[in-house]
Amino acid sequence: MNTTTQTEIHLANRPSGMPSDNDFDFVKRAIPTPNDKEVLVRTLYLSVDPYMRGRMQDAKSYIAPFKLHEAIVGGTIAQVVQSNSSQFKKGDIVIGNLKWAEYSVASEKEIRVIDPSAAPITTHLGILGLTGLTAYFGLLDIGKPQKGEVVVVSGAAGAVGSAVGQIAKIKGAYVVGIAGSDEKIRYLKEELGFDEAVNYKSAHLQEELAKACPNGVDVYFDNVGGEVTDAVFTLLNRNARIPLCGAISSYNAEGKDLGPRLQSAMIKTSSLMKGFTLGDYSSQFKEGSAQLIQWFQEGKLKYEETIVEGFEKTPEAFLGLFKGNNLGKQLVKVADPEN
Repeated sequence: MNTTTQTEIHLANRPSGMPSDNDFDFVKRAIPTPNDKEVLVRTLYLSVDPYMRGRMQDAKSYIAPFKLHEAIVGGTIAQVVQSNSSQFKKGDIVIGNLKWAEYSVASEKEIRVIDPSAAPITTHLGILGLTGLTAYFGLLDIGKPQKGEVVVVSGAAGAVGSAVGQIAKIKGAYVVGIAGSDEKIRYLKEELGFDEAVNYKSAHLQEELAKACPNGVDVYFDNVGGEVTDAVFTLLNRNARIPLCGAISSYNAEGKDLGPRLQSAMIKTSSLMKGFTLGDYSSQFKEGSAQLIQWFQEGKLKYEETIVEGFEKTPEAFLGLFKGNNLGKQLVKVADPEN
């Protein structure tokens, strides 16, 4: 290292509505020194994810809110530059939940080594990481798709949605994706093998969905909520299952999220809707990871990444999630690994 200082990105304000650049502070800090059983790592890639928006609010949730005037924390791939731990050596590529910072100190329990030869390292933040596991457990445990059933996925061109659709195809389902541009529609059908895909910005969303799902909907994996979900609910079949993963349409809403009441549709169809977070399945991560890696190596899982280069562009990449700028997993490249 030729420097003694580094930059961190702190949460400056708790946003109301869509966050802006003013809600983030770039703060200079001394590069930290690791203690016993700790390592100093240099950040290579940062994951930016929609759930982080919820953590910017001071509200009760499944995970504690970010603290004001402290570094934001998220999925990170990094390289060990100094180790005071017998478990890690200089040069190791590691993954963990670390600060939005150019350098971080991590304890032995906060990180684990990943093998750069098994798959591109960025896949461990996406299709082979928490993103893929979210799709795997939500779809298979709650959705339980059967061969020939109709599976609809909202936010289908995003990191979780694209994995859900592919896993549903592996299970023999008829898969319909909902996304926000003609480019994404083409990607879902031509690259990922979705049977149909619908642009939610269409003036005739309800009609387009009904045309894409002439036999109704058996499983709806919901990443979006709002008007898209309202439209899908009119097509539910009896005993439909709805894994509730996200509601990105309302994350930046300044008032209450209002819409049609869902109870009648669920009662009439005896449907099941269950919310979940990945932490619900922490004891099963090893099993899920092994299956994802097998499918990946067999060529059954494809992935796309939208990578913004430059640590200073991290807020821009995060805000782009809510504008639909990303195809697949949204990452920020901070640095290249050193040999």
